[in-house]
Amino acid sequence: MVLAVLLAISASILGFHLIQNSDPYIHKVLSLKGDSVRGNAIFQINCAGCHGFQADGRVGPSLQHVSQRKSKISLIHQVTSGQTPPMPKFQPSTQEMADLLSYLEKL
Repeated sequence: MVLAVLLAISASILGFHLIQNSDPYIHKVLSLKGDSVRGNAIFQINCAGCHGFQADGRVGPSLQHVSQRKSKISLIHQVTSGQTPPMPKFQPSTQEMADLLSYLEKL
């Protein structure tokens, strides 16, 4: 019984990642080389109001070392989904998202 539950959970997680990996937006973002300087500018304009200018948290949580806690796919989903209120839905271009990921990896 426990094994069946663990297998079901594992299959669900794998299926979730396969679906996300097949998303054309995510696939394109992951294929691009990001620029952390441009990513910092995007962060300052769109994210710093809640996450702080140094990404150390204000209203929103600290994003220091976030790339060690979350995968790139999870970060993309977090930014674009708006599923974690009060974080707004943000739809950067694929290059802007790649740049933002590059900046977040340097935190």
